[in-house]
Amino acid sequence: RTITLIIIHCSATPEGKSLSAEACRLDHIRHRGFRDIGYHFYITRDGELHRCRPVNQIGAHAAGWNDKSIGICYEGGLDEQGRPADTRTYAQRCTLMDLLRQLRRDYPEARILGHYQLSPYIRKACPCFDAREEYGEI
Repeated sequence: RTITLIIIHCSATPEGKSLSAEACRLDHIRHRGFRDIGYHFYITRDGELHRCRPVNQIGAHAAGWNDKSIGICYEGGLDEQGRPADTRTYAQRCTLMDLLRQLRRDYPEARILGHYQLSPYIRKACPCFDAREEYGEI
């Protein structure tokens, strides 16, 4: 499949709460009706990279864009009061940068965007930072 987008998401998990890759997978299966986790990659607060769906499989993370994209999600995205916030840890930032550099080598034409940057009709803050600004030049 042709990859034109690398889309970054947050799990919308408040600071101080955990959502492991397996818990995210179970949430997607039980509550969203997916067969598996929707993302290709998931990065926990400790910076561990979890490979989820193979990149040759279409994800389930951005309706209308899944067939041409790779989805990456980081654990977090909400402050302690549940408001959108960039809660990435240093370890998550490092892992995300390494992953994006590798994906950019594999898919040099792909644009890096945050979920909310796909369309003006998306009414969420995900991933709670400007991915195009921060990673667009990788």
